[in-house]
Amino acid sequence: MSEEALLILFGSQTGTAQDTAQRIARQAKRRGLNVRTMPLDGYNIATLISEATVVFVCATTGQGDPPDNMTNFWKFIFRKSLPAGSLCQLDCAVLGLGDSSYPKFNFVAKKLQKRLQQLGASMLLPVGLADDQHELGSDAVIDPWLMSFWQSFYTLHPSLKALPSLKEDEALPPTFTFNFLEVDSYVATRATPTPTPQTTPSSSCPFPAKLVSNTRVTDASHFQDVRLLDFDITGSNIEFSSGDVVMMHPCNAAEDVQQFCQLLKLDPESRFSLRPSESTPVPARLPQPCTVRHLVETYLDIAAVPRRSFFELLSTFATDELERGKLLEFSSAAGQGDLHAYCTRPRRTALEVLSDFPRTTAEVKVDYLLDLFPEIQPRSFSIASSLKAHPNKLQILVAVVCYKTKLYKPRRGLCSNWLASLEPKKEVYVPLWVKKGTLKFPKDKDTPVILVGPGTGVAPFRSVIQERTAEGKTANVLFFGCRSESKDFYLKAEWEKMIKAGHLTLFTAFSRDQEEKVYVQHRIRENAELLMDLIVNQNACFYIAGNAKEMPSSVRDALKYIFEQRGSVSAEASEQMVVALETSGRLQSETWS
Repeated sequence: MSEEALLILFGSQTGTAQDTAQRIARQAKRRGLNVRTMPLDGYNIATLISEATVVFVCATTGQGDPPDNMTNFWKFIFRKSLPAGSLCQLDCAVLGLGDSSYPKFNFVAKKLQKRLQQLGASMLLPVGLADDQHELGSDAVIDPWLMSFWQSFYTLHPSLKALPSLKEDEALPPTFTFNFLEVDSYVATRATPTPTPQTTPSSSCPFPAKLVSNTRVTDASHFQDVRLLDFDITGSNIEFSSGDVVMMHPCNAAEDVQQFCQLLKLDPESRFSLRPSESTPVPARLPQPCTVRHLVETYLDIAAVPRRSFFELLSTFATDELERGKLLEFSSAAGQGDLHAYCTRPRRTALEVLSDFPRTTAEVKVDYLLDLFPEIQPRSFSIASSLKAHPNKLQILVAVVCYKTKLYKPRRGLCSNWLASLEPKKEVYVPLWVKKGTLKFPKDKDTPVILVGPGTGVAPFRSVIQERTAEGKTANVLFFGCRSESKDFYLKAEWEKMIKAGHLTLFTAFSRDQEEKVYVQHRIRENAELLMDLIVNQNACFYIAGNAKEMPSSVRDALKYIFEQRGSVSAEASEQMVVALETSGRLQSETWS
């Protein structure tokens, strides 16, 4: 390996850590350095002992879990058999991307830094802990961290400062070159194989599940459209348990695809093959050859709020001075407040940015499309049905995201609106796969479960109640909350049937059906005696699922209140009791922002 080599390894769930890793790689290339960038699970970890300098960029998911594309690395690096000084030749740095609204903020980065030090690695600088909740986003930490990193890097390798460098306004070579084909030379190939009965569907080999039904479960007059979607997974070899999640890649709306092609003067039916300019492989999800329509519809994330890197690259195409000046401002450290006000706060999409900068957009070269736009990331949904109760079925409960900002056009969630638009009568097949969830439910028949799932947080609990009922486990207590009994009490008839059969105890909180708002935490406090008996005397397990904002902490406070009131303990002791439940796995939560 040459002296100037820098290796950047990332663990990314939604693409943010990957984008940051690629940003560091661009800075390295501009400095004339030889740099490699790859996901942690795509790297041969056995060669880590021979690397010179490595930057780890890691996101934290769920309840302090590593992203999917670093799980194998995570297991390996924490092997007890690894010798204490095995990485003593390694100089490295760790940058974490997290969200301080979650209890285990940047847990993966903190734990990785500690483990690397245990194995003898030299840290170039303290771990960077970027916070998505900061008013300027993650860059508020990333910018100063990167300045410190390069200072430390050149202190370690002073001779590399003399390498020829590129100016900031010069575009780096594209990662791929588009080779457009004559119509007669086009031969279609599949982007991803269909799984055989012997294989388990995965991200690289999803199963095309037929959409059986797409039912609205909120009243037609209610502002919120929530759907129960039913998929047929017969012959898929898919297996799942309560608490597991289903993954799928959404598609861009047809009108967005059309507008994108018009702005960039692309023929959606033209066909091309991709030729990598580096060691980067052609994306597995893209067929070779491919149509422009397929690329834009299924792969390029044109409906997402663009990151700073988008403006950095877009500015290199600008010939109009006014547009160029604004793009350079948005891509500078000093302009992040303006970029936040222009893009992040109103949730302006990349497609809308292209419309706002028409002269620059007209100059964009097609070879840079995969550098400009990230890949559409898969979305995950808690599975809302039980395979034991309903073989060959997989159901999800989806709230269709649509809201207003200062922009004229309402903001729409890409995946939820795509799913809502699918019509079963048109023979629709959705490629999907399943992965293990974080919630683990008791196997013992007599262990009660207390489930707190307001809104679509009830989805995984519908699955577990169905599964437990099929297994003869009837000690099921559910706290469900919504706005109105008549408008958004999802699956009311189903719950009533379970109550009548003696399989469920249900407590509801309809927040807007009376003058004072009532939430699930209020119902928990009202039933302190029952819950105290279930938790203390019957060893019940307690679960929370739903929005990560205020509900989980309010429910946790209600639990502490029960221990203080019914257990006659101090506030400090009640906190210790809650922590003990979490540590033992008897208190679990699955929340999302």
